[in-house]
Amino acid sequence: MQAFLVSTGVVALAEIGDKTQLLSLILAARYRKPTPIVLGVFAATVANHGGAGAIGLWLSQVLDPIILNWAIVASFLFMAGWILVPDRLEENEVATPRNGFGVFGTTAMAFFFAEMGDKTQVATIALAARFHALAAVVGGTTLGMLLANVPVIYLGHRFADRMPAKAVHATACLLFVILGGLALRNALTRTPI
Repeated sequence: MQAFLVSTGVVALAEIGDKTQLLSLILAARYRKPTPIVLGVFAATVANHGGAGAIGLWLSQVLDPIILNWAIVASFLFMAGWILVPDRLEENEVATPRNGFGVFGTTAMAFFFAEMGDKTQVATIALAARFHALAAVVGGTTLGMLLANVPVIYLGHRFADRMPAKAVHATACLLFVILGGLALRNALTRTPI
């Protein structure tokens, strides 16, 4: 349960103002069909974070526990700094439906590729390596992604403009620092993760 709750909170906070949240806003404004957009975000997140979580779980099995502890410390502290850098979305990163993909397919593909190498994908790898609970981490990160994106998809600019993005990013940064501190304690005491 801890892996699920931490994963949900970390990704929900990390996603505020993220490139994929901006993509959700643009897709919602462009197509005005929230249900296929939400379903596309869900499908893309499950696929993307499922792969990322599997990589994190694999890393936890092949790396020496001491090295893994230090890698997790570095990952969480890196994420704490990265979360403070605002994302921008280029117009050419937003796809338009073609080849019969429709709004769902376009959203799923655009969201999947936008999430590649993104903060929340990297966080999913680190969380899966830390908790050794693939289903709980992927379920939590997916829920966190939906918690951050569904209101934007349904409420659009009215909601996004009122979010205190700097405060949310500072909170997410603090959460990553705390997770990094806990991982650091484990690394220093050579406690397996």
